[in-house]
Amino acid sequence: MSIRDWPEGERPREKLLALGVEALSDAELLAIFLRVGVAGRSAVDLARDLLSAFGGLRPLLEADQARFCAERGMGMATYVQLQATLELSRRHLASQLERGDALTSPSLVRTYLAAKLRHLGHEEFAALFLDSQHRVIRYESLFRGTLDSASVYPREVARRALALGAGAMIFAHNHPSGVAEPSDADRRITDRLREALSLFEIRVLDHFVVGDGEVVSFAERGWL
Repeated sequence: MSIRDWPEGERPREKLLALGVEALSDAELLAIFLRVGVAGRSAVDLARDLLSAFGGLRPLLEADQARFCAERGMGMATYVQLQATLELSRRHLASQLERGDALTSPSLVRTYLAAKLRHLGHEEFAALFLDSQHRVIRYESLFRGTLDSASVYPREVARRALALGAGAMIFAHNHPSGVAEPSDADRRITDRLREALSLFEIRVLDHFVVGDGEVVSFAERGWL
C-alpha cells in the first residue's frame, strides 16, 4: 500500500503538521527526507530497511559515500542532498552561537562541537575563537592527525588568535575510538596552550573531548 493510501493521521507529513516534528519516529523523519520508496516498498519501509542495515540513524547519517550509495534505492543525488542537509544543521547551530555569549549556552556549544567533530574518522583539534565578550568570532580546525604534545603548536594557535583579535578560546578535539575520557597528553596540551595564551591575556575557557556518545568538559572537571 502506498503512503498516499494510509489514513491521513498516519502519513508522516500530515502527522508532522498535526502533531509536530517531535512526534515522528526516526523512520518517519527519514521517509520525509527520502520522499519516495522503491518498487514494492514505501518510503517508510525503505527508511526502516536503511536504519536496520546501518544499525541506527547516526551510522546512516555518518556513512561515507561508497557505503551509503551501496544500499538499495540510494545514489549520489540522495547522498549529496543528505550532506547538504547535515551541513545546514551545523551552520544553524553556528548561527545560534554567533548571536550571543558562548558561555551562556554551554549545551549549545557542546552540541555544536560534537556535530563538527564526532563523525570524523581521524583526530582533529579545533577551536572557537571568542571576543572579549565571549561572542564567537570563528570556528577553525587547527591540527589534524594523531594528537600529542608535540603535534599541537601553541605559537601557531597564539598567532591565529591574535590575528582574529580573540580575547578567549574554547578548544575541542575528538577521539575516533569513541572514548571521550581525556588522556594525559590531552591535559598536557591544554596546559601548554593556556600558559602560552596567558602571555597575551587570552583566556582558555574550556577544552571539550568529543567521543562517541559523550563530550567531556575540562572546565566541568575543574582542570581549568
